[in-house]
Amino acid sequence: MVIDFSNFYNLPRQLDRFFDETWRPSMISQRRNVYPPVNISEDKTNIYVFSEIPGVEIGDLDITLSDGSLVIKGNRKHGTGSYYRQERPTGLFQRVVNLNVPINPDKVSAKMKDGILEVVIPKTDEAIPRKINIKAE
Repeated sequence: MVIDFSNFYNLPRQLDRFFDETWRPSMISQRRNVYPPVNISEDKTNIYVFSEIPGVEIGDLDITLSDGSLVIKGNRKHGTGSYYRQERPTGLFQRVVNLNVPINPDKVSAKMKDGILEVVIPKTDEAIPRKINIKAE
């Protein structure tokens, strides 16, 4: 009689994969860890940070710029009543955006409309790329 153990050869690897998939955080819990979500873009002169913060009053937001980082802090207040389901996070939050270029902190501006926070961060003149002309000899 021959017993075939080849099916059990990869058993430890299959068990590891099973447990990794079982205890991997879901997409919803990962999104809660990076609240509020931001979009960051730039052009030659500015960096633009857009953040979705619906339901937060301007007075409950604090935006600071220090050591090459933009810090968005705030507090989304709890609603009233009993919840059957609550997916929008409430409470204190903080998001740090690292800026990797020299910026002009005196000209930073921020505005909020329809729950979207927009922060415009101007770059310094030394951070703006300059075209170098080539002379033919």
